[in-house]
Amino acid sequence: MLMRHHWLLVGACGWVLLILIFISKFINFSIRMPDDYVGKTVFGWAMPAVRSINLHSAQQPDKAASEPFTVSSVYPSILEPKDWQSVNEKRLELLSTVCRNSSFWNITHSTLHRFVLDRIFVCDKHKILFCQTPKVGNTQWKKVLIVLNGKFSKVETIPENLVHDHERNGLPRLSSMTETEINRRLHSYFKFFIVRDPFERLISAFKDKFVKNPRFEPWYKHEIAPAIIRKYRKSHNDVESVGLRFEDFVRYLGDEPGRHHLDRQFGDHVIHWLTYTDLCAPCDISYNVVGHHETLEHDAPYILKAAGIASLVSYPNIPPGITHYNRTKVENYFTGIGKRDVRHLYALYQGDFSLFGYPRPDFLLD
Repeated sequence: MLMRHHWLLVGACGWVLLILIFISKFINFSIRMPDDYVGKTVFGWAMPAVRSINLHSAQQPDKAASEPFTVSSVYPSILEPKDWQSVNEKRLELLSTVCRNSSFWNITHSTLHRFVLDRIFVCDKHKILFCQTPKVGNTQWKKVLIVLNGKFSKVETIPENLVHDHERNGLPRLSSMTETEINRRLHSYFKFFIVRDPFERLISAFKDKFVKNPRFEPWYKHEIAPAIIRKYRKSHNDVESVGLRFEDFVRYLGDEPGRHHLDRQFGDHVIHWLTYTDLCAPCDISYNVVGHHETLEHDAPYILKAAGIASLVSYPNIPPGITHYNRTKVENYFTGIGKRDVRHLYALYQGDFSLFGYPRPDFLLD
């Protein structure tokens, strides 16, 4: 009997040991999961994770403004407007903090010259200004403004070719107005724009203009691409057969001294890959809202409500998953591109990463 009890005790201990091993493995998996998952989903409900910013400005920001912050993980569809307002306030707080940082000044500030005013569309009827930032759902927001201006009754009925025909779409630009009119609108209208992870936005611009070119804009392939290849590719023999490669595009963008000469030739076509500072002057215009492409499904309805137009127009339906950040895609596009070229590229867009809380892409830089 004593021997039987001995073996029963040994058997029980064995089961306990197996259970402990299983629990240990499960805990380790759970701890690792966020790192594995970050490349496959959006950055959370309302904004990507914000890294601590090393601030060395002469004017020290408030402690709360300089610390990293996170947004509640509660499911977005049940958030009340006040919760979204808190998210937007955090975004604007971060924007203001980085704008005040003297070490970022050269890459975050812009003068309000005509180029910036050309990017801002006006809806006088509802006192709204929208700054266009290509490759972030910009076309759909222009449809919203076209409806608000009375050109069409629904966004679904607007022909695609009309949206970008600025002579006929009924969307005035801020640059078309007098200095007095411009200042009055900048100080009293509801102002917003949308941002996106800077490197993923570049990939989208490259695909749209140099690979697919759905709106048939031949100058990208036949004029801009050959000019970049001639300057930045060692061998020019395959210009026609291969076309512009993403590595050529990256090298061109990262060459700050040499790029400006080409950009003068390309004119306004470069808006698709210019920084948000160059496009919308976010440190020099007090915007009411900064939306994020990665969470546009949830940002768009609240932007309409904040602007007081939610009962008048709806943002067009967004296909599932189309706005989600895709780290795997980013890694694939940057495969084979030298660290030196990637670092030069990051230097150009560092302001965009910092102003809007996008994490430094360590997986590409280090």
